[in-house]
Amino acid sequence: MCCIFASMALIGPRFGILIWWLMDSARWEAAFSSFWWSFAGFIFLPWTTIFYVLVWSPAGLTGFDWIILGMGVLLDIASYSTAGYERRIAYAEGV
Repeated sequence: MCCIFASMALIGPRFGILIWWLMDSARWEAAFSSFWWSFAGFIFLPWTTIFYVLVWSPAGLTGFDWIILGMGVLLDIASYSTAGYERRIAYAEGV
């Protein structure tokens, strides 16, 4: 059961990015200067990428937007640390 949670923590935000990009690709193209920045976010920092597109505006990020973006960074760190912890437990149990 814990492996399922760890897998969803890693796959879930990437699936959300894919669906949002398919539904509103113009916002994604406006938020990122090139495809490679959004692709790197998709691979390495999916929660931060989602929150960046959520708070992005042509004027840039201001005030509370940075706090929301920081929450995305914390979610990414939590996702990776949870997945690592679950792998360590599965290895210790011999699964």
